[in-house]
Amino acid sequence: MKIVCAYSGGLDTSVLLQWLKETYGAEVIAFCANIGQEEELDGLEEKALGTGASKCFVDDLQEEFARDFIFPMLRAGAIYEGQYFLGTSIARPLIARRMVEIARAEGAGAVAHGATGKGNDQVRFELAAAALAPELEVIAPWRQERFREKFPGRSEMIAYAEAHGIPVPVTAKKPYSMDRNLLHISYESGILEDPWFDASDEENKDMFRLSVAPEDAPDDPEMVELRFEGGNCTGIVCAGLWEMLESMGYAGAQDAALSPFWVMKVLNRLGGKHGIGRVDMVENRFVGMKSRGVYETPGGAILHFAHRQMESLTMDREAMHLRDSLIPQYSTLVYNGFWFAPERFALQALVEETQRNVEGEVRLKLFKGNVIAAGRRSPVSLYNPHMATMEADPTQAYNQSDATGFIRLNALRLKVAATVAAERGLTPS
Repeated sequence: MKIVCAYSGGLDTSVLLQWLKETYGAEVIAFCANIGQEEELDGLEEKALGTGASKCFVDDLQEEFARDFIFPMLRAGAIYEGQYFLGTSIARPLIARRMVEIARAEGAGAVAHGATGKGNDQVRFELAAAALAPELEVIAPWRQERFREKFPGRSEMIAYAEAHGIPVPVTAKKPYSMDRNLLHISYESGILEDPWFDASDEENKDMFRLSVAPEDAPDDPEMVELRFEGGNCTGIVCAGLWEMLESMGYAGAQDAALSPFWVMKVLNRLGGKHGIGRVDMVENRFVGMKSRGVYETPGGAILHFAHRQMESLTMDREAMHLRDSLIPQYSTLVYNGFWFAPERFALQALVEETQRNVEGEVRLKLFKGNVIAAGRRSPVSLYNPHMATMEADPTQAYNQSDATGFIRLNALRLKVAATVAAERGLTPS
């Protein structure tokens, strides 16, 4: 039997590799998706092979992640429960898809993950696997009583690692858990389980990796312009952009359109510098409980705001309102793990239709945790200054007298209802 196991290199998944071999008598293939963890991936392949994996795949999926998952979600304006930019949620279907591809290529009969039985990730991984490869078995050790009995706590895992020669450094556990990718970093559990705990306090500033605290951000605002085509950001203009790109390893031409990956890299750097994109919330998990999470999403927060500004100028009112009415449903589908479900595909098709003319430039001011609109323009703008002006309209594009009949017709049902209420001696509520 062959099992492809999602692997991060930490204590939990390292123990998981050995336990799967021992329990199932299986050949275990480790897989880690590089979706922006950066230094966390250093030495990962050697560690997996030293832990007992027969092979280890560390696949760079960052461009695919940005292009095929982050950007479609941003075009939909998705944000869960009004606050969460869905950074962890949107990464899971990509990881699951690549796991399935590797399992099929290697002739494996099962995939395994280390998500706990209390969280959302177990659902996201397994719904994606069900949609993409229903023939594969999914192994979730944390939902097996025998696994929980063997490892009731971290000390038992450390002892198991030492007994099996698993190369995991024994260090004090961080007082929270962290998940990082190109879109965000999430922090939860441990000290954060108390919703009264102030994660923004000066004493806790070392927890954050992508952004400075707003109060520590520069005292001068920074201007940046974002270019949009078809609802996607394709270009950025700001001071020192080329030097920034070179420092991050960019090898493209200066006048080339930026790929989604490089858009995210640049905006993460800019947003982080100005303390943008921090969210502290209590959210409703799919499995039924509330949980507290702290998030850093600097680039995503800038993009979400800028995209909305571009839509405000170029999107038809009724198309926008229809799409907006579906944002909670779309966001919930992503959060709950239904990325590969037919209803998400249907909503995405509607989203893409609305994005055809979302084109132009948005100018923003970044300042101490705030993203401030400083201008927007488009060659397909639906904003007509002659109609909107409060001054005389030489083109007579809008005849104010027309509003009389418009208001009278819309007031008709209200007058009828008020008349009936008065006849019955009722006061309108």
